[in-house]
Amino acid sequence: MAITQTTLDTLATFDSPTICNVIELFEVRPRNTGYMDHRVQCNFPEFEPMVGFAATACFRSDAPPAGGDAYGSLQAQLAQFQELPGPAVVVFQDIDDPAVSAVFGEVMCSTYQAYGSVGLVTNGGGRDLLQVKALGYNVFTGSTMVAHAYCHMLHLGLPVRVAGLMVNQCDLLHGDANGVTNIPLDIVEELVDITPEFLAAEDIIMDYVKSDEPKTVEEFTRRRVEFQDVVATLRSRVSRTGN
Repeated sequence: MAITQTTLDTLATFDSPTICNVIELFEVRPRNTGYMDHRVQCNFPEFEPMVGFAATACFRSDAPPAGGDAYGSLQAQLAQFQELPGPAVVVFQDIDDPAVSAVFGEVMCSTYQAYGSVGLVTNGGGRDLLQVKALGYNVFTGSTMVAHAYCHMLHLGLPVRVAGLMVNQCDLLHGDANGVTNIPLDIVEELVDITPEFLAAEDIIMDYVKSDEPKTVEEFTRRRVEFQDVVATLRSRVSRTGN
């Protein structure tokens, strides 16, 4: 079933840690998988969450390309955006170790945004960050570097590994100030439906600890048990274990 823009917009109202917490209820993957590690950080943590479909590419800049120029593959990359089921999140694996130069700058991000992309993720570096921020374009990087060296793309649309996460073309990604996770496509609609219930369950505890009520361990324990009971009910509704 196609994922509608309305669903994507709803996903963007939730933060990425909440998305990760709710994915755990479905028991579709180990809890220590499905997200990028600390090597990729959000450059603009004040931005709203990024939600879109991966457009993958492999990058290097430590040696000249066999032919062509720095932007020689850009047209083919933009053409791939049209094949995605929704807005693109450009995902670059920089294979230079350590990274040598910036994977992107203002020109590339402006171009990607013009063709419907909502963000970019790379284990490599970025530059022109003030200009990119002014675009309102989400970027997640491993570093910041001033030059582009011999930047070129090696391939497009193949699986890449970025900050410990294997990313395939068309994977659904969700990212914000806390990092980037993928969302299994077969649980998206249920996840959207159940997340408000999970947040309401968290409020059982949060409303108490943020209130002016006298604080007792007994009341906290009661509320925590109530929260756990609600979460257990939610898990029983959506868990794929044994299915």
